[in-house]
Amino acid sequence: MEIGVDILKSKEQQMLEDKKQLNHYGYAQELLRDMGGFSNFAISFSIISILTGAVSLYGYGLMYGGPGMMGYGWTIVAFFVLLVSASLAELASAIPTAGALYHWSAALMGTRIGWYTAWINLIGQIGIVAGIDYSVALFADPLLGGIFNYSSTDTTILIVFGVVLLLHGILNHVGIKIVAKLNDFSAWYHMAVVAILVVSLAFFTKHGLQPIDYLFHIGKTFTDKPYALAFLIGLLQAQWTFTGFDASAHTIEETVHPRVRAPWGIFNSVAFSFVFGFIMLAFVTLSIHNANGAVHSDNAFIYVISQALGGTFGNIVLWLVTFAMFFCGLSSITSFSRMMYAFSRDNGMPFSKQWAEISRKYRTPAKAIWLSVILSFVLAFIDYVAKKINPNFSYSTIAFLTAVSVVGLYVAYGIPIFLKLRAESKGYFKPKHYGPWSLGKWSRPINVLSLLWIVFICVVMVIPPNQMAGYAIVGMFILLFIMDVAHYKYHFKGPQAALEKSVEEIKRLEGEFEHIIHGNDSDQNFSQ
Repeated sequence: MEIGVDILKSKEQQMLEDKKQLNHYGYAQELLRDMGGFSNFAISFSIISILTGAVSLYGYGLMYGGPGMMGYGWTIVAFFVLLVSASLAELASAIPTAGALYHWSAALMGTRIGWYTAWINLIGQIGIVAGIDYSVALFADPLLGGIFNYSSTDTTILIVFGVVLLLHGILNHVGIKIVAKLNDFSAWYHMAVVAILVVSLAFFTKHGLQPIDYLFHIGKTFTDKPYALAFLIGLLQAQWTFTGFDASAHTIEETVHPRVRAPWGIFNSVAFSFVFGFIMLAFVTLSIHNANGAVHSDNAFIYVISQALGGTFGNIVLWLVTFAMFFCGLSSITSFSRMMYAFSRDNGMPFSKQWAEISRKYRTPAKAIWLSVILSFVLAFIDYVAKKINPNFSYSTIAFLTAVSVVGLYVAYGIPIFLKLRAESKGYFKPKHYGPWSLGKWSRPINVLSLLWIVFICVVMVIPPNQMAGYAIVGMFILLFIMDVAHYKYHFKGPQAALEKSVEEIKRLEGEFEHIIHGNDSDQNFSQ
């Protein structure tokens, strides 16, 4: 009993310390701080969801890169994303607020760049929520069609998509305790389903498995593009899978001992996803005996599993995968709404007061949750209408949504990493400003490699056939610029911890940045 009391006291003391640290940034502890280290890891692991990205875009990767996309493409992308996640983990440890990318950028250079970072992140978040829940619909709708004897169409998929978003909104509204428990369950569930899938394919595949070198077979594409270009385009499968791991930072104000647990949540979610994802993709790919049939089917993953395991057993496995996607979407709404809440409490959005409001009963950002749901549905609905107007569009809805989310999120990831390097070169960010989670002497080279990869992948993600995603993102950026110069340039004050000071004062005061990192009632502008 004494041990239990000591543990309880220790947790209470840690939560009091966490609350004080948040207060130093000018924020009250409004959200319920109840997440442990595993829950923080679980939300990012669930959003990455190898059973969503790697599965829903399996046919896309196979069509462009052939089986080698699963062996080489997955590994290459995972390596560079690990570097990106480590770079972001450092910043989460240094500046532990729910604003995350936005707040880091504002602290490192100024409120205006912080505002742009927040909005670019919002664009990516809209895309990732829409992409995940649309993936649920892509799998659930044909499975439901088989049960209720109807044909799956774009319209029925959109309806299922709307229902899934509605359920996720309700669950997130009800409370963080329920979502945290579901996220914990989701992490274990993902691992269990991968294990079931792997064991099933290893021992019960009808026609046996291909030799292991099939997984690394390159040179085969099912498109009219040169293989090198096709392979790069196919990287969208892996790159979209490894998105959303910043959720551990967005829920940092709900995590106990956040400066250590949140960074590990960010990094470990990517590392574990790489390992489990590689094992899963290996067995799925080695079970293929008609790659051409899979590529030209309505859903390559469903085709492969059905051919390998048969009708009834295959459908059971596919339902297990679909539920994993459902959990992934639930976590993504949690992350999106927390980011929106943090930005709105700093008056960075139209009608910010509404989106920053906390439900008194559930202590969740209820209105931000429902705005997340609405915006995600609107993005998919616009694509649905566009395809009705012009049925000849060659791109797929899921490729459009995922490409938008990849570019939006990774640009937002890259901005604070670049600003941190800039601040270090100017002497504003010093070793003493790091949190307890740090890369040490490897920080700079890892940051640089992360930025190079982000620039490279953002270009690759918008080349044909994904040019529509590029057009959509450019349009959104133009709208942001108009909003900025028309209003927010003059009225946005930035993080509430801000104390307006001139650049000359900041340069003159040597210890100013330390106050930002370790807590101060001021918001520093480190721009020139």
